[in-house]
Amino acid sequence: MPQNLVRLVTLVTSSLSVRLFAGQSEYLAKKRYEIFVVASPGEDLQKTRNEGAQTVAVPMAREISLYRDFVSFWRLLRVILRLRPAIINVGTPKAGLLGAVAAWMCRVPCRYYTLYGLRCETTTGLTRHVLLLAERVTCACVQRVICVSESLRQKAIELGVVDSDRAIVLAAGSCAGVDPKRFALTAEVRKRTNHIRHELGVPPEAPVIGFVGRLTRDKGIQELVEAFLALKADFPELRLILVGEMEEGDPLPPQTCHDIECEPRIRRTGFVKDPADYYHVMDVLALPTYREGFPTVVLEAHAAGKPVVASRATGVVDAVIDGVTGILVPIGDASALASALSLVVANRNLAKALGSAGHERVLSKFRQDMIWDALAQEYSQRLQARGLTTRTGAKRNEATPGSTGPPVVFR
Repeated sequence: MPQNLVRLVTLVTSSLSVRLFAGQSEYLAKKRYEIFVVASPGEDLQKTRNEGAQTVAVPMAREISLYRDFVSFWRLLRVILRLRPAIINVGTPKAGLLGAVAAWMCRVPCRYYTLYGLRCETTTGLTRHVLLLAERVTCACVQRVICVSESLRQKAIELGVVDSDRAIVLAAGSCAGVDPKRFALTAEVRKRTNHIRHELGVPPEAPVIGFVGRLTRDKGIQELVEAFLALKADFPELRLILVGEMEEGDPLPPQTCHDIECEPRIRRTGFVKDPADYYHVMDVLALPTYREGFPTVVLEAHAAGKPVVASRATGVVDAVIDGVTGILVPIGDASALASALSLVVANRNLAKALGSAGHERVLSKFRQDMIWDALAQEYSQRLQARGLTTRTGAKRNEATPGSTGPPVVFR
C-alpha cells in the first residue's frame, strides 16, 4: 500500500448512523485517506465497505448502561491503539463520549467531534445535567467540534458545551448534504410513486401532508396529528402519511397513538430504507420538531421540489428560509401549524414557488460534494498544523482490524 495515505477513523454509535455520511468514505478515499468506520454491528456498517472504507464493529448501547458502556469503552480503546489513526472523528452521543475520551487517552493527533444535535435541549432535571456533562467532556477531549448548523453552534456555545473558537460549521452546514439526482422525478420514479399511493389508499388527486423520521414527542408528532385533524373539515380528501417508526425511548401520548391507528386518512408506513420516492407522494413536508441539528429531511424534500412547513427550532432555522423555501411556525403550536399547512395545501402556486426555491437552494449550497470538500480541507489544514502530511499508522498487511473479509467484531 502507498505510504502517503492518512489513516482516518470515523466513529458512531449505531450502524444506522452510518447513513449520516453515506458516500463520504468513497469521496475521501480519492483524497488519499485510508478510512475505517467503527460502529455497532449492522447491515449499514457492512454496506459502507462498498465505498472503500474498512469497518470495525464494536457493540455500543444507545442508552446509558454503566457496565456495557465500560466494556464498549475498553473495546474502543483497543481499536484505536491498534489502528493508530492520524485523525478520528466521533459522532452521536454515546460513541462521541466514549470515543473522544479513548482518542484523547491514545493521543490521536487530530481529534474531531461532529455534533449532530443536542438531546439536552428537550430534557429537564438530572437527565439534562447528565447529558450536558457528557457533551462538555466530549468536547473537552477533542480539538475541533464540527456543528452541522450555525444555530446548533450558537446553542452549544450558549449552553457552555464548547468554546466558540473550537466550534466550526462546514460550508453552509448539514450532516452531509444531499445528492439531488436521488430525488429527480423520472418516469420510473413517477411509476413507483403511483404504486405507493395505491398501496396507501391515497386517491390520485388527494392532497398529501407528509412526515419522514422518528415518530416521537420530540419530532412534534402530537402537534402534527392535532393540526391534521383540525384540517379535516376544510379538506375532505386530505391525507397524512407518516414515514417512520415509533420509539419506546420517547413515546407519543396514548391519544395520539389512538388517532394514528384509528383515523382512516392517516397512513403509517413503518420503517423505510430509502424514502426518496415518498417525497413525490407528498404535496408538503411537515416537520414540527422540538429540536434538530440540521434536518436532512428538509433538504431531501427540497431536492424533490417540495415545500416545507416546520417549527422554528434549532437547526430547522438553517434549513428553511421562512417565506422563501417554506413556512416556519412556533414550536409546539398546533394551531399555527394547521394554518400554515392549510395555506400551502390550498395554494398550489405558493407550494410550487416554495418548493422550487428550496430546490435551487439545495443545488447552490447543499450538494454533498460541497460539504465533503469543506471537510477534506479542514482535515488537511489540521494535519498541516500538526506537521502530519503523510500517512500515520500500521501498514494494511499488519494485524489491523477490518483489513480483509467481513467487519471485525470486538466482543
